[in-house]
Amino acid sequence: MIRSPKNGRRRRKWLLVLALLLAVLTVSGCETLGFYTQAIKGQYQMIAHQRPVEKVLADPRTPPRLKEQLQLLQNLLAFAGKDLKLVVDGQYRKYADLHRPYAVWNVEAAPEFSLEPKAWWYPLVGSLEYRGYFSQRSANAYADRLRARGYDVYTGGVEAYSTLGWFKDPILNTFIFNPEPDLAEVIFHELSHQRVFAHGDTDFNEAFATTVGQEGARRWLAARSDSSTYASYLSQLQRTDQFVHLIMNTRAQLEELYGDERTAEGKIKAAKKHPVPTEQLRQEKLRIMDRLQQDYAQLKAQWGGGTGYDNWFGRQVNNAQLNSVAAYYDLVPGFQRLLESNGGDLEKFYQAADKLAKKPKKERQQSLRTMGAEEKKQL
Repeated sequence: MIRSPKNGRRRRKWLLVLALLLAVLTVSGCETLGFYTQAIKGQYQMIAHQRPVEKVLADPRTPPRLKEQLQLLQNLLAFAGKDLKLVVDGQYRKYADLHRPYAVWNVEAAPEFSLEPKAWWYPLVGSLEYRGYFSQRSANAYADRLRARGYDVYTGGVEAYSTLGWFKDPILNTFIFNPEPDLAEVIFHELSHQRVFAHGDTDFNEAFATTVGQEGARRWLAARSDSSTYASYLSQLQRTDQFVHLIMNTRAQLEELYGDERTAEGKIKAAKKHPVPTEQLRQEKLRIMDRLQQDYAQLKAQWGGGTGYDNWFGRQVNNAQLNSVAAYYDLVPGFQRLLESNGGDLEKFYQAADKLAKKPKKERQQSLRTMGAEEKKQL
């Protein structure tokens, strides 16, 4: 029987999925196998439903708003390659509608009385501080199991992620309709993961990508000569900085309360023995979290009633939720200082960051925290 090109492509995709599954079988127990099976299935479904952007744009049934955003994204990719020195290499050339609000749901966890994040080990990328699910139901089910074991747990939707070059990442309905500054930041953030990546270091990778995403969006908007949108984005970044400052102050209070220790590279480790009785810890933790809510209300009033973080504060905040912010922003001041020390030259900045990524985790974390302290002194 003659196999059609379409079926041939499907067969090659399934062979790739089978190869990945066989690799997983050699390293996984039952629960872990279930996780990787859903991950492989989810990634395959994403690949199978992709359509080339050219076909989507040429299709008369495509909504005008989607066409407009796809055209904008093509311009963002050109800017990323030429002006931001990022590796585009065929990324975001296909579109997929997942018919859901998020690409994946990440589960993060921490002990009830510590800010030490729970970590999971993965083939090829090492230890990461989250577990990603393509199904919200599966993510919630796993989160419930962790809660039953006494963990503080946070589950959050993720609109985009990078496969680090293993696949050509598609444009998704989960982020394509974002406002222009946010879309630019998302694309530049995800592309940066392919430029510099430190094996098994979530904080380094996300802070680097956050720095590149924000700097790239600033440069894109400045080049567009849209002063109103540019000013609005700078105001948005200022609010983000204030929010992060609020979270970091809360974490510092909790770290002291729990008696958490710091490793040589600055990472938090749970204390072997807490300084106060359990019930007192629980009451003091609740007091600090309530104070966080009050401080946010005051900050929101300063903003004139902005609601950007209302959903984040719409639940009882816990250790894992606080860590979800720290993972992205804790090392950002260090990367900002590194960019400044290289005169704003992105190519030199990437080379310097790549050198850090190749150093032992202890050394690169110490370097970034030292640079971050210098950055804060200058503010």
